[in-house]
Amino acid sequence: MQTASELPGKPTSAAATTLSQIMTATETNLYGTVHGGVIMKFVDDVAAACAGRHSGGTALTVFMDEMLFLVPVRVGDLVHASAQVNWTGRTSMEVGVRVVAERWNESVPPTHVASAYLVFVAVDAEGRPRPVPEVLPESPAERRRHAEAGIRREHRLARREAIKRSRETEGESAAADSAPRS
Repeated sequence: MQTASELPGKPTSAAATTLSQIMTATETNLYGTVHGGVIMKFVDDVAAACAGRHSGGTALTVFMDEMLFLVPVRVGDLVHASAQVNWTGRTSMEVGVRVVAERWNESVPPTHVASAYLVFVAVDAEGRPRPVPEVLPESPAERRRHAEAGIRREHRLARREAIKRSRETEGESAAADSAPRS
């Protein structure tokens, strides 16, 4: 198996992916707008396609770092979700997704409705992590997103370590918290 350093890098544009869908009444919540979970699944779908294209195979969602809903999506909106790989590690990658919506029957600029950052791990046929090509940002915006993804990664790792330390110092109370509840 090749290591990540042996794989040729890929520009951000190589795996950029966009999916589009018209939202219908079956996707609405009790408030008459599109359910946030529908948008989240749509975001995960486009991010997974992007991660798979970048890594050249299966990539699994392991973390949704952030999901920001800005404006409600309405029935009849044509929704476009665009994804790109912002950062890569040895076997993992961060994918950023921007979601915009426009009325299906109007010719007006789309409205930014949501953004998200997801982390994927590339896996082989046996489900083991496998190396991914380095992402090669080309534009100033891509370099900015790459740097910001590194900051988010540092925060995820620091949070994980802080939680681990907290659980170790709790001793028995942590074990009690993990016991099944009746």
